[in-house]
Amino acid sequence: MAGEREGHSLQATALVNEVYVRLIQGRSVSWQNRVHFLAVTSRLMRRILVDFARARRYQKRGAGAIRVTLGDDLVLADEPGRDLVALHEALETLATHDERKSRVIEMRFFGGLTVEETAEALHVSPDTVKRDWKLAKAWLLRELRQ
Repeated sequence: MAGEREGHSLQATALVNEVYVRLIQGRSVSWQNRVHFLAVTSRLMRRILVDFARARRYQKRGAGAIRVTLGDDLVLADEPGRDLVALHEALETLATHDERKSRVIEMRFFGGLTVEETAEALHVSPDTVKRDWKLAKAWLLRELRQ
């Protein structure tokens, strides 16, 4: 949410509230630990943000190319809603090739998990997460430029 413009209609508190509502509406989950909770909430945040971005996109339906900037922290460009949808679609494609790399991006970008927390959630080493993060960012950059 830090990359969103001022006055954005979906505030961080609204996002957290929506995640909470979806968590309590869902089936009873047996939380294993804090990292498991963060991994699940990062997926929910991704879904909520993408749904919101799609709704805005369909309302505006503007023409033109999608501009996406991926830095070390995956900073979004001027129109974050469009970028989120493009990122989501690229992550879906990446998941068909390598589910773990897709999950790494999801947990780190949408959930804000650290390398260590992501490694714990995926049951891999922190070095593996770092490699996956680097390769997935490069793959996404190439995919989003097309």
